[in-house]
Amino acid sequence: MFVSVFRSNGEDADSLLLISGVYPHLTTYADNGNLGNRLNECGIGAVVPWAGKLWLVNYAAHEPFGSDHKLYSIGEDLKQTIHPESVGGTPAGRMIHKESNQLLMAHYVIDQAGKVRAVSPDIMPGRITAFTRHLKNPENWVYVVDMEGMIYELNVYSLEVRKLFHKPMPGWHAKGAYVAQGKLIVANNGEHVGGSFRAGVSDEEAKAILARIKAKSEDERGSLSSWDGEYWEVLERKQYTDVMGPGGLRGNSNDTDQVWSIGWDDRALRLKVMDDGQWSTYLLPKASFNNDAIHGWYTEWPRIRELSGGKWMMDMHGMFFDFPPTFSASNSAGLSPIGSHLRYVPDFCDWNGRLVLATDETSIQGNPRAGQPQSNLWFGTRKDLKHWGPGSGYGGPWINEPVAGNVPSLPFLVNGFKERTLHLVVHDQKNVTITIEVDYKGTGKWEKYKEVSVSGYVPIVLPESFQAQWVRLRPSRACIASGYFHQSDANYRSSGEGRKLFSGLADLGEKVVSGSSLYALRESRNLAVSDLKGVTSEFSKEKFTFVSGEDLGLEVKEHLSMKPKFYVDEASVVVESHGERLRLPKGDAAYDQPFSFGWPRSYREIESERELANIHGTFYELPLVVNDKPPLFQKLRPVSSHRKQIGDFASWNGMLVMTGVGAKEKESLHVYRSEDGKEALWFGGIDDLWKLGKPVGVGGPWKNTRVKAGEASDPYLMTGYDKKSLVLSVDEPTEVTLEINFDHHGYHVYRTWKVTPGKAVRFEFPKAFSAHWARLVAIGDCVASAVFTYE
Repeated sequence: MFVSVFRSNGEDADSLLLISGVYPHLTTYADNGNLGNRLNECGIGAVVPWAGKLWLVNYAAHEPFGSDHKLYSIGEDLKQTIHPESVGGTPAGRMIHKESNQLLMAHYVIDQAGKVRAVSPDIMPGRITAFTRHLKNPENWVYVVDMEGMIYELNVYSLEVRKLFHKPMPGWHAKGAYVAQGKLIVANNGEHVGGSFRAGVSDEEAKAILARIKAKSEDERGSLSSWDGEYWEVLERKQYTDVMGPGGLRGNSNDTDQVWSIGWDDRALRLKVMDDGQWSTYLLPKASFNNDAIHGWYTEWPRIRELSGGKWMMDMHGMFFDFPPTFSASNSAGLSPIGSHLRYVPDFCDWNGRLVLATDETSIQGNPRAGQPQSNLWFGTRKDLKHWGPGSGYGGPWINEPVAGNVPSLPFLVNGFKERTLHLVVHDQKNVTITIEVDYKGTGKWEKYKEVSVSGYVPIVLPESFQAQWVRLRPSRACIASGYFHQSDANYRSSGEGRKLFSGLADLGEKVVSGSSLYALRESRNLAVSDLKGVTSEFSKEKFTFVSGEDLGLEVKEHLSMKPKFYVDEASVVVESHGERLRLPKGDAAYDQPFSFGWPRSYREIESERELANIHGTFYELPLVVNDKPPLFQKLRPVSSHRKQIGDFASWNGMLVMTGVGAKEKESLHVYRSEDGKEALWFGGIDDLWKLGKPVGVGGPWKNTRVKAGEASDPYLMTGYDKKSLVLSVDEPTEVTLEINFDHHGYHVYRTWKVTPGKAVRFEFPKAFSAHWARLVAIGDCVASAVFTYE
């Protein structure tokens, strides 16, 4: 089966339509109806070059017994084959068995000639999340790990299956597994009982297992566990995803080689390495908070993987990192940020000289604004990633917790970041000397950098000249403390970088074609383009042109309503989120009112399991807590700011599609018009949005606001902005205190100013300073303004 979309009549790969790294004809879909009258998720779980082709599988959400999802291969001519052996399910496991020279992927065993054999899900039910080498008979057998905890043995020749364990370790939603140093190591990234767990065991057995693995505290969620062939050991009760060694998909060549695992908790990302049977732990910043939910559903499969030429890459929490394959406790240098991204990436690889990213895009789980789940691949280079989001991240070793005296924290990554602020708090307000220690070269040799006296909150801005691999903190006495970093490589995009790319979208003040709503259709796989007033056309996937369309129906049109999810007052943009009123910067005043076509879309799901917002001229990424619930603005991430009249935006066939094209804009690779001129669409990629330009804006919590003494203002966004300044003015003499929230766990006094009428206080923040939210408190009643300018 081969579907093609061409810009010419040629049949060669060079003539295929390629938009922002995406070939529309390579889109994969979900066609089963296992969610009642709804379809299912459709992420691409694994991509592996093998037998002269690129092999991949897409997956459903919760289908241990199979589904309509497929096994695909793509040839060098970029023709896509859907293999008839496909059994579907929820797979992401992949491994190359070197002795038999076979690729193991999902329920499939693929030989060196590309011949496919399938293991029936009836024989080996499960959401196949990982394969790894066998401890005792690696020449003939492998371990197969299921997301709900089952572990099988599979004979790679006969395809005989043996169930080894039903649920041996705590945690849920298993991800990676690897064999190294005589142990099978398995990661679980959630703490939510799996849907298929009870299949195959009695109620009594299930109750006994659940009692044995029950979390003992809120901090216990997920696990990293190991098995030596006889006994299981829980290494850590944290949320972990990938497990990998320098041997990559083929397994380590030497049993003494190290093994790594990546995970997270509320504080930071966690990178563990085992050398000579001993585990060491390192902490890294999070670029995004999308993945943090306790159930672990919103990570997919973050990976550590070899690319080519000895280069490795790690993806975790919305950030790509350069990963040194020599990483060990005695040689931890070289780990550094590449940049952040919006694309939801379950796997990646190099193929035919290009980097390929798998994606989990259009889903309908809790997302009624799409009818057909679909995902695609992105093709590009590692250098392209440097032109996406900046390498900005947040985290630390402590968040308002007991720490022992004279005991160092875990090491935290500072290598590769240009702007760094360390927020220190001693919560009992009694003086503690905190020593900042550094490992300059990643050799494990620690040296004193600075001693800081802390009896409350102290921000430390590290100079740009500061160069080290890791930092750790050592308190002089036991205390309740926080130590948290905000860091960035300052690789912000300028608006000029995307000027040509986005020229098709109407600027403010220009005549716009339409701001129609977008909906990915289930049956035809076309894109519906509707004004929600009775006029609907479709954009054809086959022809890449507009065709006539049918009315979407009342229910769909209600879900596609463009009613704004924010309001604007004199001071700023206001949103309500989970019982809290929050304030965001303003863009141009034109965004205070609807456009000629009406209000633009506030937010919707573009990548699976997270929302994208376009509010008052700025795009934001919004995490979810659970499906079907509003997004969590408290942990948003600004992406870019613009001066465009964007109507709606959607993911379709792997691309980002937007309405709001300028009336005079001609057709191009990124712009397509209807013959009657009444509709036009812009096409690009989700991570093109960074190139609109870095986030900017003006606003604050007060603007000629009557302020009550001692009453804190609404929180105002600070995270993700470059140059920051504040102007305070009042009508009565008073003191105004700025409080900042750097870790989503409370506010701390940053600075207090005496402010008098007619003499505004102007303050420019240190360039490297960053916090998530800010608020203000005045000691006396007054009418006040507090205006933050982000440039």
